[in-house]
Amino acid sequence: MRNTIRFTGVGGQGVLLAGEIMAACKIKEGGEGLKTATYTSQVRGGATVVDITLDDGTIRYPYANEGEIDFMLSVANVSFHQFKNGVKPGGTIVVDPNLVQPTDEDRKKWVIHEIPIITIAKEEVGNVITQSVVALGITNTMTGVLPRQSLIDTMLSKVPAKVHAANIKAYDLGEKYAKEAMAK
Repeated sequence: MRNTIRFTGVGGQGVLLAGEIMAACKIKEGGEGLKTATYTSQVRGGATVVDITLDDGTIRYPYANEGEIDFMLSVANVSFHQFKNGVKPGGTIVVDPNLVQPTDEDRKKWVIHEIPIITIAKEEVGNVITQSVVALGITNTMTGVLPRQSLIDTMLSKVPAKVHAANIKAYDLGEKYAKEAMAK
């Protein structure tokens, strides 16, 4: 089964690492995972998009097809508006409501959940850098595309040991907030 996920943000928000972790986990699980990134600017603050393709079979085309993406998570208004149309109608989009303002038309076209990702990382985890791991917890909880423990283990293999506890907390909080959002 093929799943396509898009993370959007601005340079420096960790969306590249989140995509890399998901792709690596899928490969570890015996499938194929691919992360493709687009930068509108190499400078911190420029719009960034990362598309993750996960498949049990062979991935023959390295890019997600626009209009066919299943799930998107966005933590920057500029990149949300620039890349949202890649999500299929009825697809799921998670936005940080402090940073992203979907229109009424957006809410009619997609299922939009608002979760304050940056605030969770900053205030509940105590480290804003963990926002990409909060995003992983949200994404995997809402999509169910990867085994939970395998994704956590893959994430831990890519971050320094001194921040393992903070990142586990970040993942757990992402999972908690995703479950609350889906229950509404």
